Amino acid sequence: MRDIAVFSGSAHPELAEEICAQLSVPLLPVRIDRFANDCLEVQLQANCRERDVFLIQPLVPPVQEHLVELLLMLDAARGASAARTTVVMSHYAYARSDKKDEPRISIGGRLVADLLSAAGASRVLTLTLHSPQVHGFFSVPVDHLHALRELAGHFRGDDLANSVVVSPDLGNAKPASAFARMLGVPVAAGAKQRFSDDRVVISTIIGDVEGKDVIVLDDEIARGSTVVELIDRLRERGVASIRVACTHGLFTDGALDRLAARPDVLEIVCTNSVPIPKEKWAPKLRVLSIAPAMAEAMRRIHNGESVSSLFH
Repeated sequence: MRDIAVFSGSAHPELAEEICAQLSVPLLPVRIDRFANDCLEVQLQANCRERDVFLIQPLVPPVQEHLVELLLMLDAARGASAARTTVVMSHYAYARSDKKDEPRISIGGRLVADLLSAAGASRVLTLTLHSPQVHGFFSVPVDHLHALRELAGHFRGDDLANSVVVSPDLGNAKPASAFARMLGVPVAAGAKQRFSDDRVVISTIIGDVEGKDVIVLDDEIARGSTVVELIDRLRERGVASIRVACTHGLFTDGALDRLAARPDVLEIVCTNSVPIPKEKWAPKLRVLSIAPAMAEAMRRIHNGESVSSLFH
């Protein structure tokens, strides 16, 4: 790993340190200052000239603050004559803004992708985008990883003879089907309508779930409105048990406490793609590390090896 330089913004330094430990390289320092007029200034405090630079910064709350940090880090790396700059973004918050579903609405996923490219990103390494088409918003190469292997590895230690994977909606049915194949179990899906950010209705469950041990799989859980609605429908169908799994455990507005308080939820599993403060952890929560997968992808990018082969 010669000529590599890894920096992190303030969004998720714990993940950055774990990735660097996997790569056996140091996490280089970054100075972030705020002026009296509330503007940010970023300095990469290590040599970048003709080096392969990786900037680790997921877009997590406060999203706009961390986005500007990332743009300034990109500009600093470009100004420091980096040979290539890869954004390592384990969570792309604007991936949810992927279509114009109302008049005069912005498509933030595409706009932010353009901003990253304009600021100097040569490549993007990301994890479980909310919508597959967001991959195409970027004008630079994108390596799009998923956490299905890590999640499947967690559940393989259990008795899955009576299990079924359930997707909250048809849009997530393809990843749910792939996850179910990894576990060797059937798949079902909810028929969901979203009316607002915190109001969804699931009218029915498509598939056999009665008397089954259900594993609910979603890409991310923020307020948890969709998962709570799905759990209510599953209980009406007489399932035996419920466990919840997702890649991005944002758990905003007390969502983790609400889910953990449900007696029908046995376990909540997510990855460390976004930071979850230890004081907010619940006894039912299990957090899996995606640092080994991200580190291996970074190693392959640096060495010019295939990243797609990680999925085989």
